Amino acid sequence: MYVAVGSGNPVKIAAVEAALPEARVEAEPVESGVSEQPYGLTETVAGAETRAERALSGEYDLAVGLEGGVARYEAAEGLWLVMWGAATDGERWGRGGGPSIRLPEAIAARVEDGEELGPVMDDVLGKEGVAREQGAAGVLTGGATDRQAALRTAAAGALGPFLTDHY
Repeated sequence: MYVAVGSGNPVKIAAVEAALPEARVEAEPVESGVSEQPYGLTETVAGAETRAERALSGEYDLAVGLEGGVARYEAAEGLWLVMWGAATDGERWGRGGGPSIRLPEAIAARVEDGEELGPVMDDVLGKEGVAREQGAAGVLTGGATDRQAALRTAAAGALGPFLTDHY
């Protein structure tokens, strides 16, 4: 199977490689079509779908788009880190979500004031590139998960219709 990932981000590529260990996976950097900090499930899912759609070309069997965002849920207080994946072969679609991790209030307030989560995490930790390493998911779970594992879960959910006969 030959699969495009709608991103040049090495963490997103590694997440798809982990979900599809037998596949040949290639980066196809594309724009998400959403804001740099997607807000809400609708915008986050749209970013994943747009990445998958834009990455797909005739040479690939599938394309996968992954997008991280923040969202509020009616049933749970706070602002949450969310991750979504979308996969397409040009005709069918699959979508899947990763874990939702509540943001601490001080971080949530900065994001809601218009800052992007990645730079906020860099500032809070006093280092650069947190998003390309463990990500907020790793920091906020004490390493119990990390950004790659969270995105792998979103990718795996999106790939379900292409990997099983249950859909």
